[in-house]
Amino acid sequence: MTINDFYRFKKKVDKIAMVTCYDYSIASVIADTNIDCVLVGDSVSMVVYGYESTIHATMEMMKLHVTAVKNGLKNSKMIIADMPFMSFRKNKYESAENASVLIKAGADAVKIEGIDGHEETIKYIIESGIPVMGHLGLTPQYIKSLGRYSIQGKDEKTAEKIFSDAIKLEKIGCFSIVLECVPEKLATEITKKLKIPTIGIGSGKKTDGQVLVINDMIGLFPSSPSFVKKYLNLSEEIKKAMNDYSREVKDNENN
Repeated sequence: MTINDFYRFKKKVDKIAMVTCYDYSIASVIADTNIDCVLVGDSVSMVVYGYESTIHATMEMMKLHVTAVKNGLKNSKMIIADMPFMSFRKNKYESAENASVLIKAGADAVKIEGIDGHEETIKYIIESGIPVMGHLGLTPQYIKSLGRYSIQGKDEKTAEKIFSDAIKLEKIGCFSIVLECVPEKLATEITKKLKIPTIGIGSGKKTDGQVLVINDMIGLFPSSPSFVKKYLNLSEEIKKAMNDYSREVKDNENN
């Protein structure tokens, strides 16, 4: 899948299936699936390192995990990498350099949260030859300002803001936009308005695609959001395997 395929998906009935991934082993499994593209998300700081939010992700952290995922996928899937907290806020030149680090590590594009205060930076990064995926609605890097993780755009004023920001992101050249935790009606309106595809998470079924944190999807993360469907309960399977192994060792059955 390439950038051009994103535009083709917009014109087709098929939807984009996207998952997050952070390591080589799971990426190696994804490589042989029908998943369209992979996000190396800044949620790695929570899922892998146990921090309480995504703001603890660093450029070095993202670079290492992009490389691991790239090695596992072996060019089989398109990779989008999150620009971590504050990596795109100092100035457009340093921001573009940070984006290039992720591209050189193996990403095909970067994702940037929000637009206020860095609209020109996004434009500059795109003009530098680096594709950018936008991200609106619930933007986890702004959790200190938001106060809590909750649905965004429920009132008319904030809904209009998200809608207009989506149009701005398309206008400056983003190739797609993640809509996180916005009402389905708003996500549908934005999807119909834009010529670029929308990727939903907790925003209903009318977007052009969906993204999920793979650890939530397969039941590895203990506290998944309420809107996430678990396709496996892998944590229980792992516990059972561990206990079976431990019993066999203690009973001298293990060879």
